[in-house]
This record gives sequence, C-alpha cells and structure tokens, in this order.
Amino acid sequence: MNIILTGSVAYDYLMTFPGLFKEYILRDKLEHISLSFLVDNMVKRRGGIAPNIAHTLALLGEKPRIMATVGEDFAEYRTKLEEIGVDTSLMKVIPGVFTASFFCNTDQSNAQIASFYPGAMGYAGQLSFCELDDKPDWVVISPNSPDAMVKYPQECQKLGIPYLYDPSQQIPRMTGEALRSGVEGASALMVNDYEFELILKQTGMGLSEILEGCRFTVVTRGEAGATVYVDGDEIQIPIVPPITIADPTGVGDAFRGGFISGFAHGFDWEICGKMGALAATYCLEHDGPQEHFYTPQEFILRYREHFEDGGVLNQLVG
Repeated sequence: MNIILTGSVAYDYLMTFPGLFKEYILRDKLEHISLSFLVDNMVKRRGGIAPNIAHTLALLGEKPRIMATVGEDFAEYRTKLEEIGVDTSLMKVIPGVFTASFFCNTDQSNAQIASFYPGAMGYAGQLSFCELDDKPDWVVISPNSPDAMVKYPQECQKLGIPYLYDPSQQIPRMTGEALRSGVEGASALMVNDYEFELILKQTGMGLSEILEGCRFTVVTRGEAGATVYVDGDEIQIPIVPPITIADPTGVGDAFRGGFISGFAHGFDWEICGKMGALAATYCLEHDGPQEHFYTPQEFILRYREHFEDGGVLNQLVG
C-alpha cells in the first residue's frame, strides 16, 4: 500500500525525574506555578510522530513515505530512516533552521511534562499533496504545524485521498471548526481516550456522528488497551504485557504503525489492533521511540505467544 505519513519530525531530549510530579503541584497555587525538576539523566533520540510511525511500518516490511519539513541538522537522521527502508524523498530541508525539538521529563509513575519547539516543522504548510506525481492510497495526518493541519485534510478531501486523522497533541491549537472539518472528511480517526473527549467537546459532534462518518475509529486507552469502532461494533484490544518498562515516549505512534501495517495487509480489525498493541509494547520496553528493532519473523513469534490467531501474519514475510 502506498502510504504517506505527515506530521512532526523532531529530535527528542528525554529526561528522567526520580520522584513524582504530583507531589510538587499545589492545587491552591496553580495560578503562580513555578517548578524546576533536577533530572537524573538526559538522552537525545530521533523522534517526531511521522518517523515514529514510519519506523514501525518499516520494521514490519512496509515502505512508507514521509512528507515533512526538516532542518539543516537532519542529514544523519535521514540516513537512519533510509537504512530501515523509509522513503525520505518528500522531506524538504529548510535552510537556516533547526529540526523541531521535543523536551520531555518523565517521572517515576510515567507522568510526563513536555515542551515542543517547532523549528522547521513550522514550514510544513509549504508542502502540498497537489504537487505529487502519484496519488497515495492512504495518508496519515498527524500533529504538525497548525496551517498544515488545516491544509492537508482540505487537499485530501479535494483530491479524493482517504486519510487517517490523528490531531492528538494539536487539538488545543485548532479551532472547533477546523477540527470538525478534519474529522468529517476523514476515512479513519485514531486518538487516545482523553483526546477523543476533547474532540467531542470542541467540535460539538456526538459519538454516533463521528463513528458513522469514519470507516473505522480507534481509541487507545493506555493500560486498558484500545477500542476499535467499526461497522457498529466495538472490538476491545488487550495490551501485550511488557517484559520491562523503559520509556513511554512514542508508544502511541508504534501502536499506529502496527495497526496500519495490519490494515495495509487486509487483516481483520482485531488482528490490526493486536499488531498495534504488540508494536506499542516493543517501544515501551526501550528508551526512545525508535530504539527498538525486530524482524517480521520475531514479531510473528512474539505475537503467537500472546494471541491464538497468529497464523495469518505469515503474510508479513511472504
């Protein structure tokens, strides 16, 4: 399947705080909040939602393309993506600008406080689906610069390109009207449970209205797994228990990559969800959103350890 991923491309600066944020947040002083946390360590990782999703897709044998704007410091990152099979030909370097940067502090309960510097991502609106030589089968529209988040759904609707809509972290920056337009034109919606409630609130749309408009809707629920809404059914997807918990950054993106890979192979919805769950667990077990690696064969073997319907996954290596 010809898939184009849009969204942030960033370097992640990941830190660990040896306590709990909640112990230092005083509810009666929120209007004057001023906090600084001394962290134990910091690592720099390759991140950003579009390449995080692409990483999982490539590990499972897909050849995703990323359409995004990046900075002059992107050369090494590009090489890493291309080494695992990601097509970076649609990634445009913006002269004199750094690649976007994500600064994230995680406490001992896996709560996170983060800041995001857009950098080159702020130029994503310069790119256009109307200028592509070949029309993709599917597009993933994930958090990006605000103007791109408005432009890309409009172009996909105009060109008749089905898209999976994942506004997630950009929901607070979008108007209710723009958000509603993106949802109404989407073939699929994938967000977490909190983001889904925000969408309902900001768009004024009802649950049934969203579910009826999308071919499928996926709501992830952390430790409670995920729910796939399709054809009037609700399919509950369990988690795959991790061997160890290293870092939650990028887990949702890995879930999307696993699910989309299953979708690209035409697997049923439950298998797509379980693939997403397993891909998410692989990510959770490693520091950084693109530090985990496995072959399709290894993925299939681990899938079969937890689920009984793993036979069909042989197509991943066929």
